[in-house]
Amino acid sequence: MEDEEKDINRKTWLIMGIVVLLLAIAGAGYYIWYQHQQMDEMTEIFALEKEQLMEGFEDVSLQYEGFNFSVGNDSLLALLTTEQAKVQRLQEELRTVKSTNVRRINELKKELETLRKVLRTYVAQIDSLNAENERLKDKNVKVTQQYQQASSRAAQLSKEKDQLTERVQMAARFDAVNIQASLITSKGKTTKNIKKADQIMLTFIISKNITAPTGEQTVYVRLNKPDDDILTKPSSGTFEFENKQLAWSMKRTIEYDGEEQNVVLYWKIEEYLSAGTYRADIFVGGNLIGKKSFALEQ
Repeated sequence: MEDEEKDINRKTWLIMGIVVLLLAIAGAGYYIWYQHQQMDEMTEIFALEKEQLMEGFEDVSLQYEGFNFSVGNDSLLALLTTEQAKVQRLQEELRTVKSTNVRRINELKKELETLRKVLRTYVAQIDSLNAENERLKDKNVKVTQQYQQASSRAAQLSKEKDQLTERVQMAARFDAVNIQASLITSKGKTTKNIKKADQIMLTFIISKNITAPTGEQTVYVRLNKPDDDILTKPSSGTFEFENKQLAWSMKRTIEYDGEEQNVVLYWKIEEYLSAGTYRADIFVGGNLIGKKSFALEQ
């Protein structure tokens, strides 16, 4: 009987030991499973943090890339390029680092924050430069407008001055009126027949003009034949007109006092003159002051 009790006690203790062992094994298994779950969750968290960190570096890199098209300052652009290269280097390192390398990922987080602070500094500088450029652009536009207005005003004044000068010059010019051409015989009588004529007499009046230059004035006359050739003598010279030297047929010096003055000139006919339309052009002071066409008959 006593032996049976001992046997029962041993079995009881054995069962209890087995139960405890099973409970221990189950507890250990659960602990291992739980730890594995924790590790999986941490791995996912680390991977997510790495992905977010990659996006942060990408965002900073894109902002630096955008500056290449909007920054015109070469010195500042060089600094931005250096910072962009640093961002790209850290991006490449982040791609290769393991998600479980918590220490290095945390260091890269700090690097990213530093890069963002530096970026904000550059953004502030760029905004300041852009604002200054806009101010200078506005100022330049105003200066350009003022210059254009001043140039336009100067051109207008110059035009008005030229017009006034031209009016003054025109007002000061001599004017030949009542121009008449006739043929004179050797006896001083008028004729219409070239063969009987000894001279061509040209008469005209220089009008009164108190603004015209007074004193000695030389009157030049060019006689144009029907073929537009000019009648000249061996003793004929030239005078200046519109920067050209023109041959004259007749000339006479008069004393002009601003009042109306009659002028008479003679051309001695020593050559053959054909019938047709002739023209007398009269010049004084470098200006053409009158012209008269007249017909000569055989």
